[in-house]
Amino acid sequence: MTAAEKPEVKRPNILLITADNLGYGDLGCYGNQVMKTPVLDQLASEGVRLTDFYTASPTCTVSRATLLTGRYPQRIGLNHQLSADENYGDGLRKSEKLIPQYLKPLGYRTACFGKWNVGFSPGSRPTERGFDEFFGFAAGNIDYYHHYYAGRHDLWRGLKEVFVKGYSTDLFADAACQYIAVESDQPFFIYLPFNAPHFPSQRNKQPGQGNEWQAPDRAFEKYSYDPGTKNPQERYRAVVTALDSAIGRVLKQLDASGCRDNTIVIWYSDNGAFMLKDRGLEVASNQPLRDGGVTLWEGGIRVPAIIRYPGHLKAGTLNQSQLISLDILPTLVNLAGGQLPAGQVLDGQDMLPALTAQTAPEPRTFFFQYRNYSAVRRGKYKLVRIKPNQPFMLFDLAQDLSETTDLAEHHPRLLAELQQAYVEWERNLSEK
Repeated sequence: MTAAEKPEVKRPNILLITADNLGYGDLGCYGNQVMKTPVLDQLASEGVRLTDFYTASPTCTVSRATLLTGRYPQRIGLNHQLSADENYGDGLRKSEKLIPQYLKPLGYRTACFGKWNVGFSPGSRPTERGFDEFFGFAAGNIDYYHHYYAGRHDLWRGLKEVFVKGYSTDLFADAACQYIAVESDQPFFIYLPFNAPHFPSQRNKQPGQGNEWQAPDRAFEKYSYDPGTKNPQERYRAVVTALDSAIGRVLKQLDASGCRDNTIVIWYSDNGAFMLKDRGLEVASNQPLRDGGVTLWEGGIRVPAIIRYPGHLKAGTLNQSQLISLDILPTLVNLAGGQLPAGQVLDGQDMLPALTAQTAPEPRTFFFQYRNYSAVRRGKYKLVRIKPNQPFMLFDLAQDLSETTDLAEHHPRLLAELQQAYVEWERNLSEK
């Protein structure tokens, strides 16, 4: 067969969905016996559920910046949560190349619907960084109905501020459905970063408005709860179930448009649920992991993740490979038939070999540093340091997933080896 006669490989559509601060133990398919998440549970039964998937950072801004670039936060120069004012500044430097900027030259039409949170100054906005369409908000979170952040209305279509009524989760899902429904010869890349289930904040509320989790009445009815309930546990469950239902509408649109079989769906939570007083401890769950967001304990960086790719990934698979959000960019570029840059360091790798392997792949080494925390994950072992002037602790995650027993004194050689790996990683971060 000549090259001209070879059938062209059909590039898949890409649907990349993120939840906002959803806990590792917040889904039925991850062991939650109360939460009603039938859509995501079904997605797991149709694809691969990942047990050891990490986000490159335990906070919203940085996790999104690293997802979009495929590079560690230290390498891209953005390793802190953007403040209210910073959300409208440069944020992620403009020289960084984002996923849609790789895919557009390959013939993809590209759209982002939801939370941006990596800078919204001129030149930094989604439609200036590779997305054909954007409908969402600039900041770290918004009121679900009034769409305010820190006293400022924050809802945009492209470069224009828009005032649209509706529950934000539904608005972003509906925008994705409309985009999928457009008939086109081009494959699509949809980045769908939901606001849910981010905790409520009083500074986002209107005068006289209570600071409570918000969801439509139908989500409360799934549990036979009164929509007027003041119980934060019940209200949080409704928010998660409303998110699950919205994702369901998007997946049904894939079916209705005939896109299901040629679409890879990647879903995960941007970081773990926040275990901060009045911000998640009493309602969300990272069980059985320790602690949560903004820390480098497992509850902050190990997150629920599901990937469905019909005909390529075996349905109903449980995969324990160590993978990280940095892997998403190279995976998508390779699937699209593109070339990874030769002159720039990417910190992830294509996930598909690990997802399709019959045997466990070789253990990888992941590095983390946020605020005063530092951590290393290699194989079943993990180093954690809470402050730079304190010693590293060593945990065997295969035996001690909740990180309760420090083994540093029992494995001095391993401790030294992983500490040296961390030092070398820091030293090499200057590479572009």
